[in-house]
Amino acid sequence: MEVHNVSLKISAVKKEQYPTEGYPEIALVGRSNVGKSSLVNTLINRRSYARTSSQPGKTQTLNFYEVENQLYFVDVPGYGYARVSKKERQKWGKMIEEYLTQREKIHGVVVLIDGRHTPMQLDLQMINFLHYYELPLLIVATKVDKVPRSKWNKIEKEIRQKIEFKKQDHLVLFSAVAKTGVNEIWKWIEKRADF
Repeated sequence: MEVHNVSLKISAVKKEQYPTEGYPEIALVGRSNVGKSSLVNTLINRRSYARTSSQPGKTQTLNFYEVENQLYFVDVPGYGYARVSKKERQKWGKMIEEYLTQREKIHGVVVLIDGRHTPMQLDLQMINFLHYYELPLLIVATKVDKVPRSKWNKIEKEIRQKIEFKKQDHLVLFSAVAKTGVNEIWKWIEKRADF
């Protein structure tokens, strides 16, 4: 999809604040600093629209990005960031769980994992959680530009061995730097959003 119009509609912390237009929503989840904001920026073809940070735990709200007046990307706070108080983590966890389990407008979830490493326990827990709620998943292995291309098949194989893939799950290797995987990710999003 060619993106010309995009706006940060709202940064929400509770369901009363969610947008009401009824557009399909694609949620983006992953560990802190895995590259969610970079993926959003790459998909909407903007350099730094979604704020990226080298400091994990920067996104603390559900950020609803309205794309072309027909779709929302929802940037979900990263999980697994240790430097946040337990109370704060519980608050985020409740907010994220409420959104992912009760929001009817979610048409799919993009789960970002770091392509340089095998999926961590927290990644597997999130994927199992999303499988339990039968949400369609796209697993995106990020930062693959930092791995020699000759090892990409190995990355894919390791991810598939570690994650219990369901029939409807998909996997894409992605690089924000080289724009690897962008077309495949958009194809999946467009199919999920019924464009």
